[in-house]
Amino acid sequence: MAPPTPLLAVRGSEGLYMVNGPPSFTESTAFQRDSGKNCKAVAFSKDGSLFAWCNGQKVNVVNVTRAELLHSFDLPKTVCLEFSPKNNVLATWQAYTTAKDGTAGVPNLQLHDLKTGKCLKSFIQKKMQNWCPCWADDESICARNVNNEVHFFENNNFNTIANKLHLQKVSDFVLSPGAQPTKVAVYVPGSKGAPSFVRLYQYPNFGGPQSALANKSFFKADKVTMLWNKKATAVLVVASTEVDKSGASYYGEQTLHYVAASGESAVVQLPKSGPIYDVAWSPNSVEFCAVYGFMPAKATVFNLKCDPVFDFGTGPRNAAYYSPHGHILVLAGFGNLRGQMEVWDVKNYKLISKPVASDSTYFAWCPDGEHIVTATCAPRLRVSNGYKIWHYTGSVLHSHQVPSDQEMWQVFWQPFLDGVFPERAVRYQAVASELPGAEPRPAQAYRPPALRNKPGTSSKLHEDEPPQNMKPQLGGGDKPLSKTALKNQRKHEAKKAAKQEAKAEAHQGPAQVQPPQSALQNTVPATTTGDPELDKKIKNLKKKLKAIEQLKEQAAAGKQLEKNQVEKIQKEAALLKELEDLELGV
Repeated sequence: MAPPTPLLAVRGSEGLYMVNGPPSFTESTAFQRDSGKNCKAVAFSKDGSLFAWCNGQKVNVVNVTRAELLHSFDLPKTVCLEFSPKNNVLATWQAYTTAKDGTAGVPNLQLHDLKTGKCLKSFIQKKMQNWCPCWADDESICARNVNNEVHFFENNNFNTIANKLHLQKVSDFVLSPGAQPTKVAVYVPGSKGAPSFVRLYQYPNFGGPQSALANKSFFKADKVTMLWNKKATAVLVVASTEVDKSGASYYGEQTLHYVAASGESAVVQLPKSGPIYDVAWSPNSVEFCAVYGFMPAKATVFNLKCDPVFDFGTGPRNAAYYSPHGHILVLAGFGNLRGQMEVWDVKNYKLISKPVASDSTYFAWCPDGEHIVTATCAPRLRVSNGYKIWHYTGSVLHSHQVPSDQEMWQVFWQPFLDGVFPERAVRYQAVASELPGAEPRPAQAYRPPALRNKPGTSSKLHEDEPPQNMKPQLGGGDKPLSKTALKNQRKHEAKKAAKQEAKAEAHQGPAQVQPPQSALQNTVPATTTGDPELDKKIKNLKKKLKAIEQLKEQAAAGKQLEKNQVEKIQKEAALLKELEDLELGV
């Protein structure tokens, strides 16, 4: 049986509609277009069979496969929607409001039974952040954060709190994906000099720190992002501060921590300093990719020991996206970057394509693992709104541009459960497309008229680092060298080169071109006086004079010197006089 065709939902000022995915790209008849301009919330169920949206009057739920309306709820101000994993419950959230006299407002978080259409429970949820309760994949438990406690409900019975997890001040929590037993990762921010910490628990064993599966504490954390892998064996924690006190980064300071359910934990050592832009687990759960460092950013794949497996070098990128099957990785630079993408086969670590999606604000893999969508959406960008569907080999298969007087707010794929689409072999040859290639002409550096007919010189601010396989080779048992080992190796190589240079100089004849006076100063053998203190002074003076000579060369080459460097040059005559006096004293 052929796999289904995923739908692409599009929401904007033209209304809400769905488009058939590749290869047809026509508007779908499975969903009747809603032309209203007030559609604020939309959601697919986890298996993609149900779809809900609020059009400013009602919240409607339809079965996409049968194209039938299941329920309609009278909740016109709904701004958030979410289905439970097994499609038993629909959660809706409206902005919380209080009465004019200051009395408490009505409950604004509703949980609806999708079989009967009745409201199971209503809660007061003031903040939009983390508004939605979290379910385990089998819906055996549901959890929500209430006044720094995590409340657990079992089997969608929301009238009875089955369990509570109470720590000092639980700020955030994440349930593990997959089958039982369910694990919980909780984050408690530090206070009064105490560190922040993340703890992993197995439900329902919450009896104090001793019952925790793992614990990782750290300073420098105003907020954290916790990411479970698919097999629920480990969590990656990105801890970030709002302000970098060293002043090195506008984005604050980030650190990456690895916490395993077995109790192991580690700080992931990132070779380049700077912000951590993105971290993504591979669907195979044994590797993860981090994009980090000041631009041009580095991207590295790590294993579960936090050792680097493959380094993609440096480039203009700030995001990483694994395909649903985990065999392809896209490294991309969106937002304030120009939309360059690198598509990699991560089984063989080969580059497949380098397409460019300029001005993109959104990227998503199609569930079939073959296609991707990039979009330019409002309010991030209010001009040139539209979307493109690509094959991962770099071909644009479909492009839709919204009229200039309209806006597009959101696009997203219909999800499918794992196993619906089989994994296909990776292709390197670009797929045929009727649309022209989207590669823009590279922008040329400005050259003044006087230099335009002359050969250009390289004006790169930095050299990009090439990709590098960090795995030990099978032939030799060499492990990747540590930072210290690399440093020692470089020192050893530098000493070796210096010795060879000295030998070469010794073998050269006397009939050589006389070096300039400055070079003579450097090559004259050190005069020993027998007085160690005096020798030291002479050596220091020569070092200072050598530095002044280098500064003078830089100034002659047109470099703008700092004030303290100019002052150094002005002291040259005094230093020469002092050196002369010391050497005469010899």
